[in-house]
Amino acid sequence: MTARILVVDDVPANVKLLEARLVAEYFDVLTAPDGNAALATCEKTPVDLVLLDVMMPGMDGFEVCERLKANSRTAHIPVVMITALDQPSDRVRGLKAGADDFLTKPVNDLQLMSRVKSLVRLKNVSDELRLRAQTAQTIGLQETGRVDRPDEPGSVLLVDGRASSQERLTRALKPIADVAVISDPQAALFEAAESSFDLIIVNANFDDYDPLRLCSQLRSLERTRFIPILLVTEQGNDERIVRALELGVTDYIMRPVDPNELVARSLTQIRRKHCNDRLRASVQQTIELAVTDDLTGLHNRRYLESHLKLLIDRATTRGRPLSICITDIDRFKRVNDTYGHDAGDDVLREFANRVRATVRGADLACRFGGEEFVVVMPDTTPEMAAIVAERLRLAVESRGFDIPQAATVLNVTASLGIATLRPDGDTAEALLKRADMALYQAKNGGRNRVVAAAA
Repeated sequence: MTARILVVDDVPANVKLLEARLVAEYFDVLTAPDGNAALATCEKTPVDLVLLDVMMPGMDGFEVCERLKANSRTAHIPVVMITALDQPSDRVRGLKAGADDFLTKPVNDLQLMSRVKSLVRLKNVSDELRLRAQTAQTIGLQETGRVDRPDEPGSVLLVDGRASSQERLTRALKPIADVAVISDPQAALFEAAESSFDLIIVNANFDDYDPLRLCSQLRSLERTRFIPILLVTEQGNDERIVRALELGVTDYIMRPVDPNELVARSLTQIRRKHCNDRLRASVQQTIELAVTDDLTGLHNRRYLESHLKLLIDRATTRGRPLSICITDIDRFKRVNDTYGHDAGDDVLREFANRVRATVRGADLACRFGGEEFVVVMPDTTPEMAAIVAERLRLAVESRGFDIPQAATVLNVTASLGIATLRPDGDTAEALLKRADMALYQAKNGGRNRVVAAAA
């Protein structure tokens, strides 16, 4: 993962220390000595995350954060405040200003990097949603409109093993959300999948159950993949926090829980969920007929050709990798000839379902035409693209395709070709052509395999 991080601090030694830590993790680092310089940088340069000192002369970090969040061009940049202030009231003030986290000096390196990577992943998904909305506007299917964070009440699922903490947390959240409480983690997983929640709070207070297992399961299910998760954990358990962020937990809070901090963190997550839900709904409703394939429900070739150019422009501007995968169902004509076109349609629909279940949240899956599908993978190196493609190949091969009309189950395989954006300039047409040539090699090499195009 790569990203552009802005470090804002008036003490040069602090800037150098953070810069060294981030560069060691292969992040692109910008610096600013004060609030005004930080605001100017964010206005003119794409920034993925801001590490912001609070105590600065002139404009302090709280005001900088408020200004960033008030500007529509910078409102969606995650902000992590780093400061010597350690009182709950300071954290709450920072969170209310719009900060995504509030870390106290001296900062634990592992925890900082895990938080940075987690927030960058969240921003990538949010950016992708906004870019898809922009695509819809470009092709005239959606009017420009605000999709800011609405303040309607939230729906929270609290998973907590102890009655005493259930009561305290529910009471704190009552002014901002309707709270459903479940003590059994497995029952909570089913409830989360069947109902609609804006936030899941998992209290790590179970005597005989690892709460991170529930968090992992929530992230693996398609229906719960995008619900924010807030973990309540004890002080000093850095290993659990780092692991939780790696698994996709959105935020965390330490015990003893300050009610105001709980409310501030929960509101941030609920508002982000509402915003992303509105973006998804808006994009889906406005482009469904024009740019969605009727048979599979995936985006069609028209949408891909328009959106891929935007993705390439963004990747080129930011100096990030981008990969695509073209996949083709092996010997698909034989399915149509043997079982009929209705059976072929069943195979295409199920194939699309497996593509949808395999790709990641920021990836774009499209039906390119016939039995060909394309997956566009932003921020993805050739090595990672090969892993995603192989996972898709196995998902197709590992389980038969049910054909109700013929009362049979077919063994289906797919061939896949991948290509990665060249850093010295590339076009959508050239990228697709290289991936298509790699697919051709996979077909000629025996089918049911992944082949990468030469760089």
